[in-house]
Amino acid sequence: MKQTCLHDKHVAMGALMNPFGGFDMPIQYKGIVEEHNAVRNACGVFDVSHMGEVNISGPEAEKFVNYIFTNDIASAPDGKIFYGMMLNPNGGVVDDLLVYKRGENNFFLVINASNIDKDVAWIKENAEKFNVEIDNLSDQLGELAVQGPTAESVMEEVLDINCKELEFYTFKESELDGKHILVSRTGYTGEDGFEVYADHETIRHLWDELMESGRVEPCGLGCRDTLRFEVGLPLYGDELADDISPVEAGLSMFVKLDKPEFIGKDMITKQKAEGAPRKLIGLEMADRAIPRHGYEVLNENDEVVGYVTTGYRGISIDKSIAAALVQTQYAVKDNVLKIRIRKKTFPAKVVAKKFYKKSYKK
Repeated sequence: MKQTCLHDKHVAMGALMNPFGGFDMPIQYKGIVEEHNAVRNACGVFDVSHMGEVNISGPEAEKFVNYIFTNDIASAPDGKIFYGMMLNPNGGVVDDLLVYKRGENNFFLVINASNIDKDVAWIKENAEKFNVEIDNLSDQLGELAVQGPTAESVMEEVLDINCKELEFYTFKESELDGKHILVSRTGYTGEDGFEVYADHETIRHLWDELMESGRVEPCGLGCRDTLRFEVGLPLYGDELADDISPVEAGLSMFVKLDKPEFIGKDMITKQKAEGAPRKLIGLEMADRAIPRHGYEVLNENDEVVGYVTTGYRGISIDKSIAAALVQTQYAVKDNVLKIRIRKKTFPAKVVAKKFYKKSYKK
């Protein structure tokens, strides 16, 4: 089991630790509800040092990244961040990721912890025909996510990191106490927020400053999941997988079919034209019963037509809600389906996947 550079600090704070993506990670400190509400109402900080980072550079870096990535990074300004996916030839998702443009033919990729080895192998395999250099920085860097309505003031006043000028989905690189840092404004909670990438020593120092300030709540992966789910953000392994396409997951806007050839383009073009066999939907329960990942979704005749990808009692909205991948014919707003929970079935109405309004900086 891998450990992040902050592992000993989590243990010392009494965090509930559990395996995630091959790492021993904090799931909660005081409690998921309290940490969730701290991010919605003030500021929380997450150790996300388990995430992977890969730098791609060289004369053909832009051409190569555009070939393996669904979004279009061509002619993007330096400092811009793109969300998108890497696809297999069948249109399934190898991983969803962020691509940071550092400069001409220099790109920083942030990938999911559980996919680091798979992704790096896949990237290297597809890079053989391109003049690029691939550096896996995952073991060298740590990452903090500072999230919530007061995140900007916390960054400025507690960490002394200037970030007011950063727009949504942009980043900058600078030095802090003589150490290189990369600071971005994206987030995975539906709230305003920042990410800081740096060496392990710097991340440990910043964590201590945040804890000593009393202005942030340490947050585990438990509330990270409830926060992202309420605003309709996908998690790889739940809403995305090798056998789930961006079209099925409702992420077509991040697949640019008008750009040159990229892996998976033919299959996605076909799905867009003919329609995908399945569709990701939101479901709102009429009952307080809580659906969980993998639970069966049934139609009025009790035939299985899909499954739950994520389910919770929504903390910010106080309703039992779920995301589910179902046969497209049943993905109709206000349609009533059923979810099998243990040996009983409970009605659930089809609704939008975004259960809670995002509050990003415009």
